[in-house]
Amino acid sequence: MTNREPARSMRFASALAMPPEADALAQSLLQPLEGGPVDLVLLFLAGLDLDAGLALTERLRQALQPRVFLACTAEGVIGAETEVEEQPAASAIAARLPGVELIPFDVTPAQWPHVLDDPAEFGRAFNFPPDSRLVFFLADPFTTPIDAVLAAFNQRRPGLPLAGGLASGAPRPGYNLVIRDERVLNGGAVGVALAGAVDVDIVVSQGCRPVGPAFVVTAAENNLIYSLAHESPVAQIQNLYADLTAEEQQLLQNGLFIGRALPAEADAEEDLGRGDFLVRGVLGVERQTGALAVGDQVAAGETIQFHVRDAATAQEDLELLLTPHTFGEPPAGAVLFSCNGRGTRLFDHPNGDISVITAALGVRPLAGFFCAGELGPVRGHNCLHGQTASLVLLRPRSA
Repeated sequence: MTNREPARSMRFASALAMPPEADALAQSLLQPLEGGPVDLVLLFLAGLDLDAGLALTERLRQALQPRVFLACTAEGVIGAETEVEEQPAASAIAARLPGVELIPFDVTPAQWPHVLDDPAEFGRAFNFPPDSRLVFFLADPFTTPIDAVLAAFNQRRPGLPLAGGLASGAPRPGYNLVIRDERVLNGGAVGVALAGAVDVDIVVSQGCRPVGPAFVVTAAENNLIYSLAHESPVAQIQNLYADLTAEEQQLLQNGLFIGRALPAEADAEEDLGRGDFLVRGVLGVERQTGALAVGDQVAAGETIQFHVRDAATAQEDLELLLTPHTFGEPPAGAVLFSCNGRGTRLFDHPNGDISVITAALGVRPLAGFFCAGELGPVRGHNCLHGQTASLVLLRPRSA
């Protein structure tokens, strides 16, 4: 499935339609591609009923005739300059990818146990070449065991980054759609691996910053932390609060998070900083035991640090992470997977994430959606995130 045109002719086009309309999307995507072949299309749909969404999807696929077509339903969508929330819209990106091999896949809910339990089945489902650079992964959150999926990829294909998101178009099972070419699923996952002449950078902005010291978890079970450095978590939080500045105390009152130090960083407590953690929310305190409930499984011996977050911190974090990408060749195209807790639920103005991205990189072909969970690597480990912006930047592969 490899197109052997020169890599220098890689080209992307993106379009946003409100209300969603297939012909307008197709025209906006084909014109920048100058009538050439389309290799990959990603489409994100918000606010449409089932029949309208399927009709638009099929009409656009027929108009573009791409080698690989992926789509999913979303709560809101993101275009090159605009984020759309709480109204019908569609965002799409199309790419001409000469020299890039595309290996699409789909997995139904019934297939997941076999794929995850049997290495041979995993290899058949995800039969990617050794030079694969990226996997785009779109999944229904109710029927995809995403933690097990990520663990399997980290073990069986270490170093291969996954980027994508969990469909957010419906609050209950059976109503999200994930689509690969003609195949329409209301559960499971679809995606595509990219191999060959493409360079990929993934910016994962968790939007939080650490406060106070790092702690070793000295007692924990499942998602409950019973002690930190042999003291109760509540006592440690009280001590932390007393040492914070007034501004940091206000941020803590607005929401408290923990950062789990990733394995490669767990022994480097003195050097831990932003980007060295997998950030998870604090859910509350168990009344009977005083245990701290968090949004992940935690084990004794781990290193954690408390984090705070607000709109200014989220913007600052994304700006900081984008800075290295302002040098050199700009990306040819980009795909943004942003948490549905961001947007105007986080920022006091519209277009919070996309305005930072365009300020740093200029307006680039870009499509994305507000996810029910975002995928992206941190320190080489593929992770599920919340409250995060995961941005994929694509360029022709350097000689």
